[in-house]
Amino acid sequence: MVKRILSCTRSDFEKMTPMDLKLSIRLAEGRTILAQSFNAMGNALLNGITNPELEAAFGADILLLNGYSFDEKSPLYGVKHYNYREGLQTYHVGDIKKLVNRPVGVYLECVSAETDHLYVSGFGLGRTATEENFCKAVEEGADFIILGANPSMNAKIDDIIAATKLAGKTVKGKTLIFSGKWEDGVYEKVLGDPMAKKPAREFIDALMDAGADVIDFPAPGSRQGITVDMIRELVEYVHHKDIDTMTMSFIDGSVEGADVDTIRILALQSRETGADIHAIGDAGLSGCSLPENIYQLSLSVKGRRLTWERMAGNHR
Repeated sequence: MVKRILSCTRSDFEKMTPMDLKLSIRLAEGRTILAQSFNAMGNALLNGITNPELEAAFGADILLLNGYSFDEKSPLYGVKHYNYREGLQTYHVGDIKKLVNRPVGVYLECVSAETDHLYVSGFGLGRTATEENFCKAVEEGADFIILGANPSMNAKIDDIIAATKLAGKTVKGKTLIFSGKWEDGVYEKVLGDPMAKKPAREFIDALMDAGADVIDFPAPGSRQGITVDMIRELVEYVHHKDIDTMTMSFIDGSVEGADVDTIRILALQSRETGADIHAIGDAGLSGCSLPENIYQLSLSVKGRRLTWERMAGNHR
């Protein structure tokens, strides 16, 4: 029997299939915390501790690796971590899962084939949304993949839809597929922004038809002009259309590096949207959300008891 993710520990996660994880998150009734870290090429917040470990220790239920490349020639290959005793180490998804005892996923960029951007060309294509990288993510044990675009990638909505279709055909059921547009909103607005050229519901329909398990939205208050009512309406639309498709509200836009009072407000607003997962980005320090902000997000979303149980009961 699948347990709600709030009650799961290492032994439960080790037995889970991707679809078990999906049900486990749904059973938590909107109290799942995702923390993202960026592969800063060895510059973690603490010496000897990877950023995903630190985020897990402060209450995150699932961990997302951003800036993670599957290309061995890329400086972003794997998770780089410098330890003064052992030097620079490279960890893969499976290694991180053993360190944190939680579900772990990777963020893959949705970019047009004609995009010629220094950010892509400088670090290779090992972190882009391709069939090869989807398969590598599954091989390494990724519990989920997230399809979107980091700031300044100039990803179009159609690029994200195309990547989701490809993922649906390639790895549907083998890993969870998260998809949406919650950042990189300069040239095409984020999902939920009334200024977007494509109506949000059309975008959502396309993503769901393509096989997305989770639709990703910007969190109210963390993206320019995005309010609770905007996201709440779209979350309801997703849940009414298909009860098995979940939603995620993503706190980013650098406010993940703000003070705990700001995070408390954003957390409550995120809960008001009805989202199943509440995510916090990596723009704190050294590619990691501020630990106290992850802790505050968890406190505000699921209370002290469940937060402490997640922090202390991880290894059973």
